[in-house]
Amino acid sequence: MATDDDIIRKRLLIDGEGAGDDRRITALLKTFLKWCNSTGEEEDNDATYQKMLIQLAQCEFAIGKTQTVYEMNELETENYEKIYSEIEQSISHAYEEIASCKTELQKAKRIRRNRQEYDALAKVITQHPERQETLKQIEELDKELSSLTSTKESLLSKLELRQKQFHLLINTIHELQRMLEEDKTDTDEPSSTTEASAMDTS
Repeated sequence: MATDDDIIRKRLLIDGEGAGDDRRITALLKTFLKWCNSTGEEEDNDATYQKMLIQLAQCEFAIGKTQTVYEMNELETENYEKIYSEIEQSISHAYEEIASCKTELQKAKRIRRNRQEYDALAKVITQHPERQETLKQIEELDKELSSLTSTKESLLSKLELRQKQFHLLINTIHELQRMLEEDKTDTDEPSSTTEASAMDTS
């Protein structure tokens, strides 16, 4: 058994846009059958005929209206499809723009980071003296180093000379000690000989 929803759905399908087309067709059919089966006077037949023509005109008007609405719907569907295609293209273009903007953003971040590094290096460089001043200081340090090197060589020469002199002095002292010891030995020997002779005589 059909439910109320099924009945309403069928009536809406038959009724088209809900303008009562099914009732018009039913009324036209009843009027036509009445006109065909009429046995009354000619005036009543003419009135029924005119009424039937009016109902037919209403049905034709409703059909024309429905056809017009259908054509409009077709045009709207085409228009919607065109708009949908344009929207898809716009979305695709927007994605491309977003990707391009991301690339530009990464590039801008890299440029900014490099600029910050350059600024930091510039600050460090500005804290150091200029090149000419640095070269002048290096030249002065080279002169001072050369002077210190000469002084070192002079001191090393003097030290070497003093070492030689000290070594010679040590050798001289050793030689003097040896000579003194020899002199002492020579002095002690005659005394010993004299003492031995004395002892023999006695």
